[in-house]
Amino acid sequence: MIVARRSRSLLLSAALTRAGFVLLRANPPGGPARWERRNHAGRSVELYAAPASALGTAVAAGRVHPGAGLAVLAAGACGAYDDVAGDHRRGFRAHLGALRNGEITSGAVKLFGVSAAGLLAGALLKERPLDKLLAGVVIAGTAHFVNLVDVRPGRALGAVLALGAPGLLRKGPGGELAAVAVGGAAAVLREDVGGRAMIGDMGAHALGAALGAAVAAGNRRAGLLAHAVAVVAAAVHGDRVTAWARSPRWSDLVGRERTGSGAAGVPHPCG
Repeated sequence: MIVARRSRSLLLSAALTRAGFVLLRANPPGGPARWERRNHAGRSVELYAAPASALGTAVAAGRVHPGAGLAVLAAGACGAYDDVAGDHRRGFRAHLGALRNGEITSGAVKLFGVSAAGLLAGALLKERPLDKLLAGVVIAGTAHFVNLVDVRPGRALGAVLALGAPGLLRKGPGGELAAVAVGGAAAVLREDVGGRAMIGDMGAHALGAALGAAVAAGNRRAGLLAHAVAVVAAAVHGDRVTAWARSPRWSDLVGRERTGSGAAGVPHPCG
């Protein structure tokens, strides 16, 4: 029964994400040009995977726990705003620095929005005040981390798959939410790794929030504290994390982009 629940969560997330991707590609609102972006090499990529992964995982996560679904949906919405606004500065240091100078960046709006959503979801997932706070930090921090590594094809989705896979062994909501994150990431992995599509800030934050919710639901205080420290450290050293994600060493871990698709050696549109 427990395995069946995780399997259903994974398949539901993957099916909803894939269906959304296919439907958007077949009938893109506003026309195909509205959903196209160009990377640094001038290659055109599609943005359909962004709303497809965000909405698909939000629905599947909400089926497991309403708080998790809310976090995924809100994180995706904040990421979508940043996708549209087009501020390419990375790391909360850059955005908080701009805020100190009187500039409100789209990244700052996203930072506070995702943090608020994470804290609300943490309050719904946990019972004790400190656990609520730690869960909120984990959810928001994981969403931020996945976005930090979304700088080349396959990096963000590879991170979600690698970090979410161990969670599939957990029982209860933690295992089911890990299955949701893994299913959503797997559904659009081929196109993202192939350099034909991108998940954008919308998809990266949504999948990261789903992964963070899985961690929050599946851990007690000690585990929550350890994960909270990890994501805060990643945020503080965001520039190093992003640089590592751009390096060939990361490719050795998650698999090099396929040379036949034009993705190898081609910078991702997000970075």
